[in-house]
Amino acid sequence: MNKDATATAPDASPGSYNIRQYRQVSVTVDVILFRFVDNDLKVLLIKRKNWPFEDHWAIPGGFVGYDEPLEEAALRELAEETNVRDVYLEQLYTFGDPLRDPRTRVITVAYFALLSAEQAAHIQLRSATDASAAAWWSIYNQPPLAFDHAKILEYALRRLRWKLEYTALGFMLLPKAFTLSELQAAYEIILGEGLDKRNFRRKILAADVLEETGGTNEGPGRPARLYRFSAQAIEMEQARRRFP
Repeated sequence: MNKDATATAPDASPGSYNIRQYRQVSVTVDVILFRFVDNDLKVLLIKRKNWPFEDHWAIPGGFVGYDEPLEEAALRELAEETNVRDVYLEQLYTFGDPLRDPRTRVITVAYFALLSAEQAAHIQLRSATDASAAAWWSIYNQPPLAFDHAKILEYALRRLRWKLEYTALGFMLLPKAFTLSELQAAYEIILGEGLDKRNFRRKILAADVLEETGGTNEGPGRPARLYRFSAQAIEMEQARRRFP
């Protein structure tokens, strides 16, 4: 090592560190929670009580406590602002545009979650803390959003579409039993495009992620076979989510 370089290097001992020499950056977490209901992909939003963007809709979230792990902060904020609890979170992306928050320099870590039909049926939304309301909105018909949350939702939808094409993630969005027509309709709504019926059925059945339930739907017209995602496909998807 060059002796001159060593001699001129700054003192790196603990006693020499002065945090006031550095400008501070705040960290927040945001949770994008999707569900599929009434043939629509919906996202959970809250209405802000306070400045900035008072009375604007926003993604649930807030500031991270000094001694708080990021995921714990995300779950806490989601529960406080919407009363939604016990969901599996997957880290989505970090957004850090210097001008994204008028209060100060704020970096946000966004999380992504899916709510199954069964889970959604047992949830009663209730707003609290700095949220005056909580509601489900169509991802395709959003209100004006606070901060850069429209950009965050756009990215989250893109990620969901990617994952839907190469994983068995559909089991988190659909009822336990469904027809192939219902499955295709859900995929078309989420992907935002029409799919050829014959090609879709060939590909989804060749993927070996579905199994017949042995039952049929009881609606008008010709009965259609009911399917479900196989236990193996669900187990593989859950493992993929635990170990991305």
